[in-house]
Amino acid sequence: MLLTKECDYSLRIMRALADGELRTVKTICDLEHIPHKYAYKILKKLQNASLVKNKLGPSGGYILAQALDSFTMFDVVSAADENLFLFECLKDGNQCPNNSENTPCSVHVEFMRIQNVLVSEMKSKNMKECLK
Repeated sequence: MLLTKECDYSLRIMRALADGELRTVKTICDLEHIPHKYAYKILKKLQNASLVKNKLGPSGGYILAQALDSFTMFDVVSAADENLFLFECLKDGNQCPNNSENTPCSVHVEFMRIQNVLVSEMKSKNMKECLK
């Protein structure tokens, strides 16, 4: 699974908000060493996934929208990047000449197994357990 910088930063944002406190984007970025140019985009994605919410105004910022034990690492990562694949060949519609219905690629089959294990593991613990 190719975890992008956005996936990494989304997990860092959740860590910055884990204590339930309202935090400004600047504070989140400073705590987690996230470039500001990424933070707003990622926070918007996390907000669209109902994982964080924002408070507008001079005393505004971001806060968790749900308890940490109600969502998983997979939820956070998939909010940041909907196309999580170990390799490009695993994407639906990929036309790999070495993998067809009649002659499946043994490497492809193994990559798919590994990806399924990874997704399963990312779903196996809630974020509260991951951030202990």
